[in-house]
Amino acid sequence: MCGIAGFTTLNRLPDRDVARRIVEALRHRGPDQQGVFEGRGATLCAVRLKIIDLSGGDQPFVTEDGDTAIAFNGEIYNHREIRRELEGLGHRFRSHCDTETVLRAFLQWDTQCFSRMRGMFAAALWTESSGRLVLARDRMGIKPLYYCERGGDLYFGSELKAILEHPEVPRLLDLEALDTYLSVNYSPGPRTLIQGIGKVPPGHLLEWRRGRTRVEAWWKFPAGPPRRRSLGDAKEELDGLLNDSVREHMVSDVPLGVWASGGLDSSTILHYAAAHCPGRLKTFSVSFAGRSFDESKYFREVARVYGTDHHEFDLNPDVELQSAIQDFAYYSDEPSADAGALPVWYLSRMSRRHVTVALSGEGADELFGGYATYLADELARPFRLTPSPLRRLLLRTLDRCMPVSDEKIGLEYMLKRWIEGSWLDPDEAHFFWNGTFSPEQLRRLRPGTKGSGLRALAERLGIDAPGVERYLRIDQNYYLPDDVLYKTDRMSMAHSLEVRPPFLDHRIVEFAASLPSSLKIRGWKQKFLLKALMRGKLPQAVLDRGKTGFDIPAHDWFRGPLRGLLMETLTPEAVRAAAVFDGAAIESLIRDHMERRTNAGYHLWGLLTLFLWMKRWKVEVPVPDAVGRNTPGALAAR
Repeated sequence: MCGIAGFTTLNRLPDRDVARRIVEALRHRGPDQQGVFEGRGATLCAVRLKIIDLSGGDQPFVTEDGDTAIAFNGEIYNHREIRRELEGLGHRFRSHCDTETVLRAFLQWDTQCFSRMRGMFAAALWTESSGRLVLARDRMGIKPLYYCERGGDLYFGSELKAILEHPEVPRLLDLEALDTYLSVNYSPGPRTLIQGIGKVPPGHLLEWRRGRTRVEAWWKFPAGPPRRRSLGDAKEELDGLLNDSVREHMVSDVPLGVWASGGLDSSTILHYAAAHCPGRLKTFSVSFAGRSFDESKYFREVARVYGTDHHEFDLNPDVELQSAIQDFAYYSDEPSADAGALPVWYLSRMSRRHVTVALSGEGADELFGGYATYLADELARPFRLTPSPLRRLLLRTLDRCMPVSDEKIGLEYMLKRWIEGSWLDPDEAHFFWNGTFSPEQLRRLRPGTKGSGLRALAERLGIDAPGVERYLRIDQNYYLPDDVLYKTDRMSMAHSLEVRPPFLDHRIVEFAASLPSSLKIRGWKQKFLLKALMRGKLPQAVLDRGKTGFDIPAHDWFRGPLRGLLMETLTPEAVRAAAVFDGAAIESLIRDHMERRTNAGYHLWGLLTLFLWMKRWKVEVPVPDAVGRNTPGALAAR
């Protein structure tokens, strides 16, 4: 696992001082080796966390004639078979690392090489003779890749901070992206919260050649009607796919473990990993002792069944919460309103003390239908036929009869949000179930806003699939790469830990896309096929339990241990300096939460992380000039 960055030099001289700063900014992603390649038209930077071929494979890797160089972040699990094919075609290798395999595959097959690869990656390949730079990102967006075009030159990096090291790149807040962030908790690609900086979409490549840029897909989600198959056949096929994927994901020259929450997804990965581990696997979990959502009884049972060397961390208000949250502003690059980033931070820190690689269960919910939002989507269709006055009466009744609770996500919170979402367009409602600020709240918070653009996000995908398949695809394209995988990448790499999600092997993704909806959700039963496969393999308690979100009790903690940090950050002065918020609306939100008139913990988490981020990175708010152009304005959160 590594970090990559670089820039072209069509219209300016190479800047070695900038390259040095970029390497230092990304060092946490690759503490084992750092390097810079300086060509006639581009500079590539790389930092390396050694996983495969510990003695070779330093980056950037350059061909013998010096014409082509690569900076690579990720793992190619089938690189040995690709290597054998290349050797048969006459290629000679100097190392055993997958980075060289990618380089020589590119020399042999050009951009068609990426479709041959199984793995997670972000790659940059520069060819001197043609003045051509190619950036590529893996199919599901497991590894991040940002870019910025300015004055004919291209800047890119694994993290935003690598691009922000360039003094030519302005740090202007993208106000339309801000509205979407406030609505859904993250920044859906290809935009970011910084004007002019975008993300290479998952499964896409970007080609820059002498100042001209094009972006195209090299892989697309499979389309078409589902394949008819029996439950037995589907179980057998999924069993083989999971077994192969987990086996390949366990290839490593450094210590490896498994993140175990005690839920179905991570327990499934542990089950298959145990079959391929000759000794005791190390497992890692986060507990919330004494809370109703604590999962320790489940992950301890799973650890006992598989005889793992188990480690756990209890996340409670007595740990250094404020210090960790302040660190988010640096390591997150973009603010994440997903409060699950905090337990992932502590899980990563603990895991890195024992291993360098961890397997996770991410992706199963989006592939096989594990989120409660999919049920909310289905139930909302008939509920929308209920007259609005009756729905408003029901909402007022819930306010009177169900007091605000300190639960992480209580029943009253879910019911109220579900009713509120019933007034929205179905696509907007799907985003809202997992989001925070409703369109009405957003208009109060950001007077004059153009709206969140959520409907446009869904329409851009051009999905023809009906019902649950539509919303699975939306989450696979946005929520998975831009929230779940983004969060895991930043929090794990902050501690120099590589996390691998075997469910996101593209063969499993394509298999899941071919399944009929009835094998994903059947009535109230979610992840129907996966549970059927694991019945008899995992403890029954794991199969029977409901899904518990992996985040913090934000409602409770903002009334307690995080109240001080919140009030110190969202001061009236900071809100005025940000210049794009209604200060009275923020004050009212905080007051209503503290006085228990509402639960706004997740709304406040999003605002807190946003303001910390703006202050840390000195992000400026654009102010329209006399002709409506955005120009730098007040320094946010000065």
